Amino acid sequence: MGAQKVLKPEGKVLIIVDNREFQTKVVRELSRLGCIMTPKQLEVGDYILSERVCVERKTSSDFVNSVIDGRLFSQLKELLRNFEKPLLIIEGNNLYIHRNVHPNALRGALASVAVDYRVPILWTSSEEETASLLYWIARREQMEEQRSISIRGSKKPMSPDEQQEYLISGLPNVNSKIAKRLLEFFGTPEKVFTATEKELQKVEGIGKVLAGRIRNILTKKYRGD
Repeated sequence: MGAQKVLKPEGKVLIIVDNREFQTKVVRELSRLGCIMTPKQLEVGDYILSERVCVERKTSSDFVNSVIDGRLFSQLKELLRNFEKPLLIIEGNNLYIHRNVHPNALRGALASVAVDYRVPILWTSSEEETASLLYWIARREQMEEQRSISIRGSKKPMSPDEQQEYLISGLPNVNSKIAKRLLEFFGTPEKVFTATEKELQKVEGIGKVLAGRIRNILTKKYRGD
């Protein structure tokens, strides 16, 4: 895992910001707070606050979309591979009103983030509050803990086991914990994909509804719309 140290001015807080975040109100508020910011094309995370702390920031709608398309857990895996103390910020108070997603599915995803991945979740109500939180975490890391700040240059390649878990966790409502159970039970991704609904239900955490959703997505004809 390569790391590039970044020099910061004495007595100042420095945050490395992903290019895609640089035009946000969060960055403008960080500047108002006196923070020095360096824009970079980050492969992992949105804000690097120290050599060990990196933050993935999601609005409530971003979070819901990332749960639906499976990006959330792959992003968390990369954060954990590259940083000792990754954090997830969820911004906004309307998490449970987005799209046609049952609140329990979102609660399950939140539980998986905290319990399975052990990534702390920090909640903010606005971009200004997000900026303030980022500033004070960075200040604590850099000034009180005297930690340096560095860019993790590239993603580590996944092991074969991790690739299989990533593949299976792309199934509907299948988190990393259930993906591991499926692979432990069936042995290979191929056997998971060819299992019947009744066979899937033999795995802890998979009931009739989830088994049906898995079989439906695996057998549904692709329309290419």
